[in-house]
Amino acid sequence: MKTRTLKRGVLFQNRIYRLVRSVIRHPGREPVVRDCIEHPGAVAIVPLLPGNRVVLIRQYRFAVRGDLWEIPAGTLEPGESPRACAHRELMEEIGYRAGRLERLAVFYTAPGFCDERMHLYVAWDLRPERREGDADENIRPRAVPLATALRWAGGGRIRDAKTMVGLAMVAGRLRRA
Repeated sequence: MKTRTLKRGVLFQNRIYRLVRSVIRHPGREPVVRDCIEHPGAVAIVPLLPGNRVVLIRQYRFAVRGDLWEIPAGTLEPGESPRACAHRELMEEIGYRAGRLERLAVFYTAPGFCDERMHLYVAWDLRPERREGDADENIRPRAVPLATALRWAGGGRIRDAKTMVGLAMVAGRLRRA
């Protein structure tokens, strides 16, 4: 016997996600209530420039009431493939077009309360193009050596998990190459 959903209802919905409350029953147990944020999924990209430099963005994040250093990322639009989203986000956030995208991983960002799946890429052969940023974002791109970004992550200057994972995976991939 597997876990069954007995009841399900949407508590809140906005343009990006919805909060759903479910009553579930694990085998041999009493029913329990679980809330989950249902998210359409997202992408994150480590943009790699010649000389092993990465383009990071500094962006205000309301949830933490401050600026964070991050790799470019964004939410999937309805019907959009992760690869197309990655290309779109590179243009919007840092003004580069990737000659090549390589998928590094797919992971859950916070599976305790959210079903968001993050598709992580490294972008190679970048060409600058006109940046088309979103009106509701305040993003400041900056290219730094990968070694510097890794030090920032180890020292607490980078506190965003997807960025830490992306930088570590790219560093490992470059070491193996």
